[in-house]
Amino acid sequence: MPRLLIPTFGLLVANVLAAQQPMTPPGHFHRLAHTYSIVAFDSVTGDLGVAVQSKFPNVGGIVPWAKAGIGAVATQSLANTEYGDRGLTLIAEGATAAEALAIIMRSDTSLSDRQVGLVDSHGGAASFTGTTTFDWAGGRVGDGHGGSILGGKGAAIQGRGFAVQANIMVSDQTVANMASSFLASEGPLADRLLAALKAGQAGGGDKRGMESAALLVVRAGGGYLGANDRFIDLRVYDAVDPIAELDRLLTLHKLYFFPSDPKDLLDLTPALVARLEPILLREPEGQPDKWLGASQGTANPTFLAALKNFMYWENYDVRVRMDGKIDRVVLEDIFRKHPE
Repeated sequence: MPRLLIPTFGLLVANVLAAQQPMTPPGHFHRLAHTYSIVAFDSVTGDLGVAVQSKFPNVGGIVPWAKAGIGAVATQSLANTEYGDRGLTLIAEGATAAEALAIIMRSDTSLSDRQVGLVDSHGGAASFTGTTTFDWAGGRVGDGHGGSILGGKGAAIQGRGFAVQANIMVSDQTVANMASSFLASEGPLADRLLAALKAGQAGGGDKRGMESAALLVVRAGGGYLGANDRFIDLRVYDAVDPIAELDRLLTLHKLYFFPSDPKDLLDLTPALVARLEPILLREPEGQPDKWLGASQGTANPTFLAALKNFMYWENYDVRVRMDGKIDRVVLEDIFRKHPE
């Protein structure tokens, strides 16, 4: 893929300002997405993702952008969706995250109000914070050696692996916590991104409070039935504690859309059959025909067919089995919803 020929990244941006002074809110203040976010690349799985929280409604419909095998973008403050749409196009054409950021910055007439973070599928990362964003505002990118690089107002910084950015924060502790959390965490990208949001909030978060949050992770063929790349796409439009709600939604998403982990499979012993049969004998509630017409006592074909139909009805589609085993996670959820 040809590389784009552009000037050196550092020549296109201003240096970090030494101090950040309070300013009178502009007329467009109500349109600013006062926000903290993280964009990141998982070198093990190739996943790309964005996690964001804001004292602004429906931040998930504005800030996060991502495309499998290409990159991820968070555009905030006075959000410019061109950083998402065109940024991903430029990366797909061969630009790094830093190069794509520099190209779009050149033609942005409201650059001082912008804040944006980008990563590409090679692990490149970049972040920019405009000079008229509100205190505290700035970002961090991974340095590729287990640490991170700080950038304040007027600075565009580049690094490796991830970019975190925030504006109207209590202090710089929010981005410091997010970077440290991501660097120290292991496991699936979605879990690491959510942990970074929690760490950012623990560092003070948005001066005005909390309202909405979103988590977007893309993977080639990772969407429903493999038809798209939306592996995880969760949005909290408005909530008292949007991060806690996002955590709850991620747990539900894993239950209903992730396949069984082999280590969670249990044999359908006669004891488990005895616990499940009363549920199958009385469900579906309000319907004359039940999943099971009579007790079977063992996981025979009749019982397995009844259990399969029940599981489809309850939306456990991706965890349905006909081999005499059941997913422990599903079993626990069944008993929680249908007390014995």
